Amino acid sequence: MISGKRVVLGVTGGIAAYKAAFLLRAFQKAGARVRVTMTPGARQFVGIETFSSLSGRAVAVDIFPGGQPANDSWTRHIEWGEWADLMLVAPCTANTLAKIASGFSDNMLTATVLAARCPLLVCPTMDGGMYRSPAVERNLGILREDGFHILEPENGYLASGLEGKGRLPEIEAILEKSGEILEEKKIQGPLSGKKVVVTAGPTREFLDPVRFISNPSSGKMGFAMAEAARKLGGDVTVIHGPVHISPPEGVRTIELTSTGQLFEQVKNHADAEVIIMAAAVSDFTPDRHSGQKIKKEEGMSSLNLRRTPDILSWLGNHKKDGQTLVGFAMETENMVEYAREKRKRKKADWIIANSITDEESGFETDTNTVTLLGDNIQQTFSGSKKEVAGNVLNRIFGS
Repeated sequence: MISGKRVVLGVTGGIAAYKAAFLLRAFQKAGARVRVTMTPGARQFVGIETFSSLSGRAVAVDIFPGGQPANDSWTRHIEWGEWADLMLVAPCTANTLAKIASGFSDNMLTATVLAARCPLLVCPTMDGGMYRSPAVERNLGILREDGFHILEPENGYLASGLEGKGRLPEIEAILEKSGEILEEKKIQGPLSGKKVVVTAGPTREFLDPVRFISNPSSGKMGFAMAEAARKLGGDVTVIHGPVHISPPEGVRTIELTSTGQLFEQVKNHADAEVIIMAAAVSDFTPDRHSGQKIKKEEGMSSLNLRRTPDILSWLGNHKKDGQTLVGFAMETENMVEYAREKRKRKKADWIIANSITDEESGFETDTNTVTLLGDNIQQTFSGSKKEVAGNVLNRIFGS
């Protein structure tokens, strides 16, 4: 998938910058045409002439070379952004990562990122302590929400003399990831051009600032459905509750906490052509929320609850022409019977039923067994949650 493709390679000012020269050659050997842009700091590690000689082209660093525009060089980021099939930033320092996340365009590399009309792959590379910092985690989250592809660093010996997670991945791994991204870009699946909304994970209903009602949902099944929808060409937005796993790449994400917040976000995105309600929504919320921690001595002997909004029913009652609504039903008994009744009552097109009593299914597992129910259709799928999600959506959309 790399042969014949046009790649913009961005190089930032870290010790791994020297590896970018080998990466450039590897792309060329794979048949790609490569242009290089560097941050000013990257020149402290590798000279411009190295990349210019290897690529056979001028290297873009400053927006105004020498402080003044020369010919049309200051608009090069626009040309390159339109030219590229893929833009890759490797290595990407914490500084450049922060600039990209904040939309800075103070050098040719960051300006080209903003101008790019192609997939963007970022390889964050830094000391392990820096990589674990809240600021870096926050910036990586922003990039994922914006649809960037992230290839996480590897563990190993770092320039600081310490060992940890922060090394630039091996060239073969970067090439493989780049090929996967370019392959996905090619796909024209049954969901191409369609907006897809997937809900995932649990919701939490707080009694006081430290206690809440929730469930053990990990978000794995919802994220698997989102990834499968993206691979079928969908323009995917994931609305999810509190989870401890990373969302799939190439999708937008909206993180929230409560069922009420989920309901508001779903209503905001109810115009999507496909809505998949995979979240494990809390059905009840405390009738009263305390603004302060409830002391044990003052504790309640009983808890009054009220129902939360029935989001799937609302969607079924407001379903638009041509829209596909998919719900989930987790049961402990009479799974198919209850799921069929739920599908009818909620006016969903499809219901995906699974039993929490199965040892390798349900909350927090990596595998699942589900039964897909539609009009005169009942079909069971088993395997990893990613495999199940792909098979289910292929069955629904006939790819």
